[in-house]
Amino acid sequence: MSKRILQRLGVILVLTLLSVYLFSGFPPSFENMKKRIHLGLDLQGGIQLVLRVKTSDAIRAETDQTIESLKTQIQKENITVREWTRTQDNQFNAIGVDPTKGSDFRRILTEVHPEWDVISTTGDTYTLQLKQANEAQYRQQSVAQAISTISNRINALGVTEPTIQQRGTSSSDQILIQFPGVKDPARVQDIIQSTALLELKLVEGTGPLPSKEAALQQYGGILPANLEILPSVEHSADGSPMVYVVKRTGGISGRDLKNAYVSRDEYQHPAISFSLNAEGAQRFGVLTEQNIGKLLAIILDNRVQSAPQLKSKITDQGQITGGTGGYSPKDAEDLALKLRSGALPASIGIEEETIVGATLGTDSIKAGITASLVALGAVLAFVLIYYKASGINAAVAMFLNLIVLLGAMAYLGATLTLPGIAGVILTIGVGIDSNVLIFERIREELRAGKNAASAVLTSFKRVFITLVDTHLAALISAAFLFQFGTGAVKGFAVTLFIGLVSNMFTAVFVSRTLFEIVLTRKETGESISI
Repeated sequence: MSKRILQRLGVILVLTLLSVYLFSGFPPSFENMKKRIHLGLDLQGGIQLVLRVKTSDAIRAETDQTIESLKTQIQKENITVREWTRTQDNQFNAIGVDPTKGSDFRRILTEVHPEWDVISTTGDTYTLQLKQANEAQYRQQSVAQAISTISNRINALGVTEPTIQQRGTSSSDQILIQFPGVKDPARVQDIIQSTALLELKLVEGTGPLPSKEAALQQYGGILPANLEILPSVEHSADGSPMVYVVKRTGGISGRDLKNAYVSRDEYQHPAISFSLNAEGAQRFGVLTEQNIGKLLAIILDNRVQSAPQLKSKITDQGQITGGTGGYSPKDAEDLALKLRSGALPASIGIEEETIVGATLGTDSIKAGITASLVALGAVLAFVLIYYKASGINAAVAMFLNLIVLLGAMAYLGATLTLPGIAGVILTIGVGIDSNVLIFERIREELRAGKNAASAVLTSFKRVFITLVDTHLAALISAAFLFQFGTGAVKGFAVTLFIGLVSNMFTAVFVSRTLFEIVLTRKETGESISI
């Protein structure tokens, strides 16, 4: 046997052993294989959610932030504005603008917030609206931020191989999420849906009040536009939540949050301590210093958690307590996780929910394995009957193709799904098809009168270009499926892509090596069984 053939056999042996080690460890075992080949949602069970991001919340928050920013700039320029009122999610009024400073007001708006337009002016009242293009951009950003925030939260939970992606076009407000193997879907849903929006706002008057009606009575039944009524975690004697009247704007939000962690309150109950970034700490210092003696509402997801009295200036530290009973350790841990991973830019609703049980996953695996074995058996029977001894060559190449495919999936950390098993079966067919092209070409060369060695050499050279063309076209299709497909389609694309690449190696390199080994063992090299 020539040195060249020995080198080729060495390459095949090393690659085979490496692939076996990658997907089944050493010594090879089925338990190692289950750990290294990640199974998708449809194979091991779990939960699939389709969420809708309520992007109007993000637009409303952007409007409130713009109001606060303009307030600061207007004060620096000594321009008087009596009142600021948000009228719609994307609109607000500046009421009582100094008539002599109207041009300065427009100049500041253009310089600081060019994304806003003055759409009407009535006396000393200016109505401002967010430009349509900027509004669409903010909505898209809120979906992208929601995906990032959810990813951070899920990764912190330790869920393996989650799929989190935008569903539909780039302008869609839906998110597709798949969590294979989740043991506590209720907790996952709570972690995902909770906005975890932290706000620190001044309380108007005293509190808490027993009901919304009692709060409105203080203002003659009509709440001023710059105030809002929020429920408290505390409850009245009849079990209904008590309420606070707080300033609508002018506080600190979760955007200023730097860190959050579990701590203990004065009663040694679990609580959440937080720290603010430099900009937030500076604003918080001014807010607390100017309002000593007043109540500061600590608000989470539009519910007042507590409202301590400001006794001194506070800068960068604070604590969220769970009322008189405090938080449970698990709730405190989850809340700190949500705050650390960032607040969602908007609230989220569940559009669809699909829970895949472990039994269904097991049935899917059995069905997929059965289909693979049937396909494998049928293909093997065909090549062995039709191509006789050369069919063994095709069978060896096909088995090596599967081994390399599994090894590559384990190395890349790819997820095997039920459509992915379909990709494996298709890979078997493609592998045999490649060998059929080679075998038929060899038959043609033998009929033309060439000897076996020359027929094999010529056939592999001429078929190679054809194999590259067909595989390249399929690879491009698989790449597009992976780029634009959903989780299940991506599973199919991954196995198909890897299978096509490994098939080029086995169909050309391995199959040719096996032919050359057979030819060198024949004294004359004049015949092969095909």
